Amino acid sequence: MSLLVVGLSHRSAPVSVLERASLSADAKVKLLHDTLAAEPAAEATVLATCNRIELYADVDKFHAGVAELSTLLAQHSGVALEELTPYLYVHYEDRAVHHLFSVACGLDSMVVGEGQILGQIKDALALGQELHTAGRLINDLFQQALRVGKRAHSETGIDRAGQSLVTFGLEQLAGHAVPVGEWAAGKRALVIGAGSMSSLAAATLARVGVAEIVVANRTAERAERLAEILVASGTGVAARAVTMGAVADELTRVDVVVSCTGATGLVLTGDDVARAVEGDPMVPSQAGPADGSAAGGTGPGFASGAADGSGVAGVAAPGLGAGTAGAATHGPGAGDGARAAVAVADAEVVARLVAAAEAGRRIADAGAARTIAPAPAATGPDGCPLGPDAPAGDGRSALTGVDATSLELHGTWADQGEAAAQRQPRRTVRSSVDAAAVRLALLDLAMPRDIDAAVHRIPGVRLVDIESLAEASADAPMAADVDAVRTIVADEVAAFGAAQRAAHITPTVVALRAMAAEVVAMEVARLDGRVPDLDERQRAEVTQTVRRVVDKLLHAPTVRVKQLASEPGGAGYAEALRELFDLDPQTVESVSRADAADPKNDDDPGRAS
Repeated sequence: MSLLVVGLSHRSAPVSVLERASLSADAKVKLLHDTLAAEPAAEATVLATCNRIELYADVDKFHAGVAELSTLLAQHSGVALEELTPYLYVHYEDRAVHHLFSVACGLDSMVVGEGQILGQIKDALALGQELHTAGRLINDLFQQALRVGKRAHSETGIDRAGQSLVTFGLEQLAGHAVPVGEWAAGKRALVIGAGSMSSLAAATLARVGVAEIVVANRTAERAERLAEILVASGTGVAARAVTMGAVADELTRVDVVVSCTGATGLVLTGDDVARAVEGDPMVPSQAGPADGSAAGGTGPGFASGAADGSGVAGVAAPGLGAGTAGAATHGPGAGDGARAAVAVADAEVVARLVAAAEAGRRIADAGAARTIAPAPAATGPDGCPLGPDAPAGDGRSALTGVDATSLELHGTWADQGEAAAQRQPRRTVRSSVDAAAVRLALLDLAMPRDIDAAVHRIPGVRLVDIESLAEASADAPMAADVDAVRTIVADEVAAFGAAQRAAHITPTVVALRAMAAEVVAMEVARLDGRVPDLDERQRAEVTQTVRRVVDKLLHAPTVRVKQLASEPGGAGYAEALRELFDLDPQTVESVSRADAADPKNDDDPGRAS
């Protein structure tokens, strides 16, 4: 067995990289075809989910395989190899098996113990089978991974430690003040998409008690089918289907939106969401005082726009209160005040970068996001230097009128936010809105994202996406049953490796027995020529005696060689057997091909999963 895995996941890469590297359905097909066309790979499949992209292949050369698979991942994901490389991980042979079995059990999931990954593993196997890129090793491996995952869920309480990404996301939207069922009761929800994840989201919403679910999808038939299933589910939820063109109108009517589509661009922009919530009496206004004066107080954020429309006068430098910045924009010396604020911000940037360098934190690492010192206290609730009162809308309009220094701080914050989540605790919900004041709750489970991240600045909007779920799950408590699952994985890896090594020697043993049978047949034919007077009964008895002698001579060596071959490092016994009995390599190879082509040896993926 020469199994190789090259991939990246939420554990190795920031969400921004995963988002850019996500593979479309066509890209996965092309990736598998190109992988088999590459010299080192004999079979392959790809496991691509919202938080991992992994290419599995049976290779004959380790280093060449790593180079080829890494290059192919970069080519088909559209991310340059030099940028992708710092986030890639590699597993080989037993370590690769251990990794997949851990993934199947939910140990490597963003939400530990979640069971959705089993369906995604089944899909990866089905894709390899459909494209005929999955051979004996990939089939055996993924079939066994499905069995191991089911065993972990049935024999342990790992389900108590984990939950589906949908359930976890709804818990983050609800906050910790009230149970999800109480929070969802009576709400109206919009589900965008009708695939497996969206269907799970709709079913979960119905189960926790929402009053109405609206399903929007590019294919109207799929949306209508999902709505029919929801109505027939017995939960009492009302459900209907709409076209994607009706999403903007539905946003004004619903309380919760869950989006998970395969779109490559944004499905909901900041402007879409802003228009949906504007005019709602429960949403606080963003407008400043009509006279253009600064908002009072010393909290972080922005003062109102300057009366002369200069644009920079109303911007509070990070680290300064809004009232302080506003005071510097009126009367004599207003320009000096603005320049002083910028100077303070410039000094602060330098100080933070120097502090990061002195503390040994990474500033840059082959394309990895920069990590700098934590933002000062006077920043937005999620660490953004621009604060929660920045203008809402799309990414460009949200930064209109902000001075260059603040933009530099914002860019640094945005860069560090993705990778720093792997090393530093941060807030788990990208919104400063209290649960009681939320007008529109958004759950984005798509990769790449469906909903503009800028919407978390819109008053009355609460956004939970893959990034914030990753942050939240990093602090989630681990169940005691995780140790039991790890034991199951270790045992299953050992058993799988032994079975594969034993199977590797089987063609040699079969070829040896075939050679012995041929020798017996030749000697019986020779006996017939020398003793032609033997009757049929005597001839059969002689033939049976010779066969028993040969079988007894071969029994102990063949049984023992299978046992030895199943142990680590036992692959050499097959070669020794071939040398000792002078077996024809082509005969052994023909046995291997016939064994692989035998349909009785292929498990039904439906039964296994």
